[in-house]
Amino acid sequence: MSLIKVDEAREIILSRIQFMGAEKIPLTETLGRVLCEDIIARRNNPPMDNSAMDGYALIAEDVKTASPENPVILQVVGEVAAGYTATGEPLKSGQALRIMTGAPIPPGANAVIMQEDTERDGDRLLVKDMAEVDENIREAGEDVKVGELVVPKGTVIRPAHIGMMATVGRSQIFVGRRPTVAVLSTGDEILDLDDQPEGPCIYNSNGYMLSAQIRSAGGIPHYLGIARDTEEDLMEKFRWALQCDLIVSSGGVSVGDYDLVKASLKKIGQEMLFWKVAMKPGKPLAFGQIGDTPIFGLPGNPVSSFVSFEQFVRPSIRKMTGRDDLLSTCVQAKLTHSVSKKAGRQHFLSARTVWEKDGYIVTPEGAQGSGILKSAAQANSLMIFPLEATDLAEGEQVTVQLLE
Repeated sequence: MSLIKVDEAREIILSRIQFMGAEKIPLTETLGRVLCEDIIARRNNPPMDNSAMDGYALIAEDVKTASPENPVILQVVGEVAAGYTATGEPLKSGQALRIMTGAPIPPGANAVIMQEDTERDGDRLLVKDMAEVDENIREAGEDVKVGELVVPKGTVIRPAHIGMMATVGRSQIFVGRRPTVAVLSTGDEILDLDDQPEGPCIYNSNGYMLSAQIRSAGGIPHYLGIARDTEEDLMEKFRWALQCDLIVSSGGVSVGDYDLVKASLKKIGQEMLFWKVAMKPGKPLAFGQIGDTPIFGLPGNPVSSFVSFEQFVRPSIRKMTGRDDLLSTCVQAKLTHSVSKKAGRQHFLSARTVWEKDGYIVTPEGAQGSGILKSAAQANSLMIFPLEATDLAEGEQVTVQLLE
């Protein structure tokens, strides 16, 4: 197969990815999930006119001349706290009612004076400032009106959304299902973290990094450990992986004699859609399906694996969970120093992007080799170097993909 462009590869992948459907869960468990229903207010919030602060409910016309030098004297005829309703006759001219924040405005009152502007002696109240009609009163429906759409379908739920849904009385919410994602590393040279290093071995950074990326994208990672470089071991691990909704492996997809992932997957029925992408890092990237299960074969080099996940796997998981915004946010930024490359592949450079007074600026982070994870760890973005471009000059505006 020849190399295909990044956008073309992503289009092929997303055409095979399906939304996982919705499930109903408690409101307390919805943080970070994708909302699968419109949340509509079933009543006003607040449900009644209420006081915005502790003070005294009164009739504004009674205190229109009040000042510290010439206070107006009113009679306190009772009090009302939040959660209770004032009893008795409607407030009359010359009267006031002690009121707490959130308490319903008593009949007859049309303003609340804060207690700092008063002085009380028994049931005698000196009001030292005027009050406007509706001053310090929160009107019914001021926040939300009955029938109003308060959180739309497709929202990625944040703490404020949870507060809003609680405000309108929703305890159970429909959200997108989170896909289970099998994570598998391959290679005889790979050690798990508790193994003792012997010979030319490296620790399994990809398995743990990919698990974290999956979780941050909204999936549920199932780490299956390391498959050794035999078809038997690979096929056994992949059969286990097929119990998940999506499979992500790393390593074993280039053209080396011991890169057996493609051969093993073919033997258990994978339909291979492509395995080379015109990008750097990340050219050897395989994608296919076994039945309805999508399978990503990412490169073994850690930066290649990281970048490939961001371009292809993250949008796929987002689609599976019901998100509308499949691609990560991209911004335009001014390049701080010139960079160059050969034409023919789209490059993704680990970079630091910051906001200055006139806009974003971007600085590529150190060495950009596919095995140099330190640069990616120090980056907060990927600078996109277009496919056929060979030189980008200092001060030029470039596209930057912001990382989660």
